[in-house]
Amino acid sequence: MGILSLSSSSSLLSKLIGMHENSEWHHARRKNNVVFCQGGGNVIKSAGMSSVLTERSASFSADHAATLMDAGSLVLSQNGKSQTDIVVKDLVPYGGPTSTTLVGFEDGIGIVKFLRGKKFFITGATGFLAKVLIEKILRTEPDVGKIYLLIKAKNKQAAMERLQNEIINTELFKCLRQIHGKSYKAFMLSKLVPVVGNICESNLGLDEDSSNVIMDEVDVIVNSAANTTFDERYDTAININTKGPCRLMSIAKKCKKLKLFLHVSTAYVNGQRQGRIMERPFSIGDCIAREKSISEIPQSFLPALDIEGEINMVSNYNGNIEDNLLAQKMREMGLERARRYGWQDTYVFTKAMGEMMIDKLREDIPVVVIRPSVIESTFKEPFPGWMEGNRMMDPIVLCYGKGQLTGFLVDPNGVLDVVPSDMVVNATLAAMARHGMDQKRDINVYQIASSVVNPLVFQDLARLLYEHYSSSPCIDSKGRPIQVPLMKLFSSTEEFSGHLWRDAIQKSGLTAMASSKGKMSQKLENICRKSVEQAKYLANIYEPYTFYGGRFDNSNTQRLMEIMSEEEKREFGFDVKAIDWKDYITNVHIPGLRRHVMKGRGMGS
Repeated sequence: MGILSLSSSSSLLSKLIGMHENSEWHHARRKNNVVFCQGGGNVIKSAGMSSVLTERSASFSADHAATLMDAGSLVLSQNGKSQTDIVVKDLVPYGGPTSTTLVGFEDGIGIVKFLRGKKFFITGATGFLAKVLIEKILRTEPDVGKIYLLIKAKNKQAAMERLQNEIINTELFKCLRQIHGKSYKAFMLSKLVPVVGNICESNLGLDEDSSNVIMDEVDVIVNSAANTTFDERYDTAININTKGPCRLMSIAKKCKKLKLFLHVSTAYVNGQRQGRIMERPFSIGDCIAREKSISEIPQSFLPALDIEGEINMVSNYNGNIEDNLLAQKMREMGLERARRYGWQDTYVFTKAMGEMMIDKLREDIPVVVIRPSVIESTFKEPFPGWMEGNRMMDPIVLCYGKGQLTGFLVDPNGVLDVVPSDMVVNATLAAMARHGMDQKRDINVYQIASSVVNPLVFQDLARLLYEHYSSSPCIDSKGRPIQVPLMKLFSSTEEFSGHLWRDAIQKSGLTAMASSKGKMSQKLENICRKSVEQAKYLANIYEPYTFYGGRFDNSNTQRLMEIMSEEEKREFGFDVKAIDWKDYITNVHIPGLRRHVMKGRGMGS
């Protein structure tokens, strides 16, 4: 079918929107790059004239666009393909082949307007992403209300010390320091309020006064607290990632002015799903193992996820076991339970159960779930390359640069789904404003991801790492540049293990110590075994991600960007498609990693 322009299909739009014949339309005006959906679902950009609906109609159209079916899919092998092999089918609106949708708000979402005067309660406040969020809010809207930060500390003084040492005095906030000059500290303390508490305790461990203030004043709750260790103890991960959101939702229900509950999750809560993964919320008891089951297998033979049963199981586990043995048993239990139900590790499994519990308990509270993929250094705000701690791919990047790891277990044609932290924050603020103003009693999911719209293929990443370290090598303890080979990528554990042994023997410099019978000396064998086991452990933990067959759809996130004004797109941009991976990896991310994580060590003069 041809393109359906708004000016020629007002009767169709009237039926879709339920407008009366005497409803008024805004005067037609020139709009650049207004996006229309063709009847077959193809997206058409028009630079010509178009009619623009009233704000009410535009709001309806945006909501209608959010009901797109997940008919789109990726044609992938189990381990994924390179960018050229990814085929994305058209998305078809629920309204049928003749539906037309206007995507775009005349005045944008109103992000800054929403932030003005709002009061926040943020958990996980001293974490990597939360700090980027706090900095962005304070820099773009200094007239924001109080931001209450849940901080684990023994008392108020200790909480204040953590606030100053881990937030106010950090390099991330240097732009705000330049803006406010001598009044910087006073400004920060007038906005940021440390609240002593713990996500793992009943009522979050809040004292009565703090609890009352939060319930009386807070407009938006942001849950950014999480334990992100892949193989964490099962009891620890459940307490933070599953029960933590339940405790916070209990507080939310008592908040008199609450407009939104925003939960930061991860795109990998989708577990072992394959192909194109849509932005769908979880419901209580959802089980990915059952989704993947063959229809011939009776449902009674497949595991049913009972979250309360999982919580009770770890609570009632035998406490008489020695502490070190109990810790190991709990780690093993977490991985076993996760894989039984269709998730790759304890972290994403307990985060998924947390999402399910939020949906079960929320009642009429508006909820937004943000699901970023692998969050890495800032793209450009407040300055390029800022990061804190070793993120997911960074131990491999650093070990490779230091010459300690020359190969890895990974699908060369697979995709590493990466997104810069400032883009995650910008998308979070856009979603927050969008639904905080609507206050509709529903749950909305946004996946901030790159694997569908701008995939970074592992073999391309390996080449980019090689190019960076070849031109800017690390320096060893004797001041010599460390030359690295192009990283070898192995698709089988056997090949990878063989490479590790050969590489370890060569690096040890102890080959000559082998006996005349060809046997390695005990010293050589111990050194090599330790090196190999460390690398194999790292590869085993990462394998579900380096051979991941899912690709995260971000249609909701794309539509969110399309209703932003041009000014909002400049100030709160999160267009992952626009990332030049070569520039980001070689000129932004690795230099940022070497500066902020390695603290300049091994960088030379």
